[in-house]
Amino acid sequence: MAALTTPSAATTPVTPRRRSHQARRREAGAGWLFTAPALALVLLFIALPVLMALWVSITDWRGRGSPFAAGVPVVGLQNYTDLLAGGGLPTQDLGTALRNNLWYVLLVVPTQTVVALLLATAVNNRLLRGRGFFRTAFYFPSVTSSVAITVVFLFLFGASGAVNQVLAWLGINGPNWFADPDGVLHLLFGAVGIDSAPAVLADHGLLGVSWWDWLAGPSVAMTALIILAIFTTSGTFMLLFLAALQNIAGEVSEAATMDGANAWQRFVHVTVPMLRPTLFTVLTLGLVGTWQVFDQIYTGTQGGPAKTTITPAYLSYTSSFVNQQWGQGAAIAFILFAIIVVLSLVQRAVLKER
Repeated sequence: MAALTTPSAATTPVTPRRRSHQARRREAGAGWLFTAPALALVLLFIALPVLMALWVSITDWRGRGSPFAAGVPVVGLQNYTDLLAGGGLPTQDLGTALRNNLWYVLLVVPTQTVVALLLATAVNNRLLRGRGFFRTAFYFPSVTSSVAITVVFLFLFGASGAVNQVLAWLGINGPNWFADPDGVLHLLFGAVGIDSAPAVLADHGLLGVSWWDWLAGPSVAMTALIILAIFTTSGTFMLLFLAALQNIAGEVSEAATMDGANAWQRFVHVTVPMLRPTLFTVLTLGLVGTWQVFDQIYTGTQGGPAKTTITPAYLSYTSSFVNQQWGQGAAIAFILFAIIVVLSLVQRAVLKER
């Protein structure tokens, strides 16, 4: 009788908690099954190459044979030390590249963001006729080949190009843009009588570059590339801002108008705060893209004149593919990666919702 009153394990009813647990396990298994192909591709084409590059950065591999061969010397952090604290030509080249790229970032990112926001606001205005045409016209440079636009700019900013012709009509003797290594700020300092560096700036510096040279500003050649970058990228970011603007309900602006806000106050205190997520995306994409600039340098100036347009990405390329110093080139790439990560975290902290 006792065997009839004691339920066996096979006949024990499944509790709701156990069914829920089993359902979650099945869903998790299905999730891993569906994402497994994508994860495999990520591991194969992203994670594995990154790990291989990290290995190369701690070796003195010269591009012959496999970097994992037994005869490849492992130098540890020597490549990083030579670049950051060696004091020789590698340090000076890295410092020059970072200085050039820093001015590029400081001028391109804010300018392209403001221009993109203004363009989006303009083409979002219902009173503007031909909005479709203007949207296409503003976006067209973004879908055009970067190489083609760079070649066009080489003609426009040539010594006898259209830009200098326009400046000549205004009585201004234009520079030979892509052959002028002078820093813009140094030229402005010279205009007010400051032609030489103070001793405190000339005798001290960072990464083999004196503070006076850090404060040179972008060279005239880099200035032309900055204009090129703003021209080609503003259209892309305009679309992001335009999509965000169209998602703002009209009632919000009408409520601000009822409260007495004028157009400028509505834009600054209502529209811009509601664009914060899009603004963060635009700034992040701009920051990452400008620190990775390569194609315009490769096509336009090859780092010249006098290395005033060389950037870390281009320096990594020349170290690896031209000088066959693959370890040093990989180390430059990881230093650049660290800079981008740190600046992105700083930017995220600054724009975080409070």
